[in-house]
Amino acid sequence: MAFIRNEVAKPNIGEHDADKYVPFLWTLFLFVLFNNLLGMFPWMGSPTANLYMTGALATIAFVMMHGAAMVKMGVGHYFQSMWPHIDVPFGMGYILKPMIFVIELAGTFIKASVLAVRLFANMFAGHTVLAMILGFIVMAGNAAPLLWGTITFASVLGVAALSLLELFVAFLQAYIFVFLTSLFMGMALHPSH
Repeated sequence: MAFIRNEVAKPNIGEHDADKYVPFLWTLFLFVLFNNLLGMFPWMGSPTANLYMTGALATIAFVMMHGAAMVKMGVGHYFQSMWPHIDVPFGMGYILKPMIFVIELAGTFIKASVLAVRLFANMFAGHTVLAMILGFIVMAGNAAPLLWGTITFASVLGVAALSLLELFVAFLQAYIFVFLTSLFMGMALHPSH
């Protein structure tokens, strides 16, 4: 918990606001990690290898990112913070400012979508690679019975090595999901920075 507080929340959210959101970030980290690790058990899939699951997690992160900022600043001030404060000549501000506001507003949805897609893609890809390597055993048994033992041995060693990599990826993806959530929360809570 100290790592999430000191290395993730405080640098991204700020010294004063971080402690309020550490329980949320810690819970999010443990939940994503637990779901990632479920995929390490045989015949169990990782829930985070499903786009619906990661979409739900990203929706929760989206609500927290913008809800926390709206509670802190107020709804009107929050949307006003997305309105660009630029000086442009010849009345171009009437065209540019609304366009930039729409881009900023769309960016808030894109950030949440990126959280969902990157977690899904990383977890799904790892399980797909492991399944394909194990599939070599079946293909070798059908195609070349003399090479079956060699291919089976190499496939099992490859799967064991990649399983260790999957273990690392499970922790890394949980960390990255929480890190990006806290980063986006900090951007919403402190729009001037």
